[in-house]
Amino acid sequence: METGKARMTVATQHRELPAEIISAAFARALAAAEAYRGATSPNPPVGCVVLDGQGWELAVAAHQRAGEAHAEAKALSICAATGTLDRAHTLLVTLEPCNHTGRTPPCCDAILASPVRVVWIGSPDPNPAVRGGGARRLREAGLSVRWMAEREPGLAAAAAGLLAPFAKRVRHGVPWVTVKQALDEAGSMIPLAGQKTFTSPSSLRLAHQLRKRADAILTGSGTVLADMPEFTVRHVEDHTGKVRDLFILDRRRRVPPAYLSLAQRRGFRPQVVASVDDALTAAAANGALEMLVEAGPAVTAHVLSNGLWDEHIIIRKNAGGPATDSVERRLRAKPPQPALESA
Repeated sequence: METGKARMTVATQHRELPAEIISAAFARALAAAEAYRGATSPNPPVGCVVLDGQGWELAVAAHQRAGEAHAEAKALSICAATGTLDRAHTLLVTLEPCNHTGRTPPCCDAILASPVRVVWIGSPDPNPAVRGGGARRLREAGLSVRWMAEREPGLAAAAAGLLAPFAKRVRHGVPWVTVKQALDEAGSMIPLAGQKTFTSPSSLRLAHQLRKRADAILTGSGTVLADMPEFTVRHVEDHTGKVRDLFILDRRRRVPPAYLSLAQRRGFRPQVVASVDDALTAAAANGALEMLVEAGPAVTAHVLSNGLWDEHIIIRKNAGGPATDSVERRLRAKPPQPALESA
């Protein structure tokens, strides 16, 4: 009889919530992570939601900065602070919980110290040295561990896309490269004389959102000399205290020192480089996950034609005027999908 009761208790503890509750909660975890994209390098942006056994949300959290609590530990600490930790049942997280000590303790420790019994994971850790270790440890401790790819492939793909810059850096040692290119009706990148842009306010917000998530910006000396661009984030709210690398391709050293000094005062680490490879190497050394290319036609063409890019954003002004801008996004390769740890 006691064995029967024990089995009933375990079954209750591992009871899965309805699919619609799981999907909605995981979407909130993704949104929480996305809000801090560009703030967490060299760590990836990660979001987490904790639910009780009835599906009510107890906490939502994100990893906000390297050295601070990871999303899972932060969400569980919110539960503890609000007196709801004893109700914690299901935890959803965009990236496999870590099982190793870095700047912070393993997230698996925090999960196992809580009442959580069911864990949904968006993407496995892309690092081959640790991949699957977190999921395995939780499962061996008796928790039900599920992958979002089994339930909602679209949400799992979104988690993999959010993780793609971190995955590239872990596997290849260089940041993710996004090329932003604005074209007028004739396909030209050059604004009319006296203008710095020809795109709509919504397109400007997109461009500044791309800057916000970038850890480094790459441009050419021609762009600097023509426009003296600030490269600051202005049309959206930037991450507090964010310092970015600003790499300027300038073999002939034409960019005046005064521009570099102004860039430094605007919160950049400016550096003149001879090649894109030099910029990628230096950015990686500083922990960058994403580099944004904002340059003229020559540099843009070089990056694209030599396969040095990962994501290409084209803002195209249509004949109807700036309000009809179109935006195209293409990826050079599908974000990596690490093999799932078997159940």
